[in-house]
Amino acid sequence: MNETITDIISLINQINDGSKIAIFKDCSVPMSLGRGLIKRQVRNLHLVTVPTGSFLPDMLIGAGCVSTIETAGVSLGEFGLANRFGSAIKEGSVTVLDATCPAIYAGLQASEKGIPFIPLRGLIGSDVLANRGDFQIIDNPFERDDPIAVLPAIQPDFTLFHAPMADQAGNVYLGRQAELKIMAHASKKTFVTVEKIVDFNIMDHEELGSASLSHLYVDGIAVASNGSWPLNLPGHYDYDRKTMQSYAHAAKNQETFNSWVDIYLGKELRETG
Repeated sequence: MNETITDIISLINQINDGSKIAIFKDCSVPMSLGRGLIKRQVRNLHLVTVPTGSFLPDMLIGAGCVSTIETAGVSLGEFGLANRFGSAIKEGSVTVLDATCPAIYAGLQASEKGIPFIPLRGLIGSDVLANRGDFQIIDNPFERDDPIAVLPAIQPDFTLFHAPMADQAGNVYLGRQAELKIMAHASKKTFVTVEKIVDFNIMDHEELGSASLSHLYVDGIAVASNGSWPLNLPGHYDYDRKTMQSYAHAAKNQETFNSWVDIYLGKELRETG
């Protein structure tokens, strides 16, 4: 038996207070792992949203798990504002490292390549540079009169995501979510929840292997049926709109948020309609 394949509790117990965690935008989100982090009352997480955040970052912030968030934006999309995120910013209880979508990806790519920083166009003259002391402007060493911004590498301690399936060797099928490869390559460890474990080698199938993450970049896998619920897993299930709407309403203040999360944490993951 591959020791990489374990259970959700074993994965959650390896994520310590103060960890830097990368989470994908609004699909393939490991909600089952997020529930576990809240139940365990993990604190002082540094969240990196890739490149933006939605339901899980907002919920982790509301539950007091987050001290820093590095993001290009947090929103519930069609379901409204991310109110726990917004309230935390106003109160100053969470530090925001403001970024752009290209800046998040560039920082991860620097870590993926094993380099300490990376140049990026499009930031000079923006408020992002004014608010990020760790972003700098240098002279292009290969071209005169060509200033360019350089950004530090982003190396998460953990990348967390949910995927359709993995095999016994630890290879994980991603589908169209190719950005997950960048996240895994950049991180110290990658933990994945999946809908199922298959009994064939994914990499032996050309149509699957090209859209998969090699076991070399995977440190832990746990089966979690409907592990992205109430968010979507592309090609498998859609948002649970009723649950998302109820969350958006409850998260408008801390008291109703707390009540909602207490009920949510008590629910078993279920089949979505």
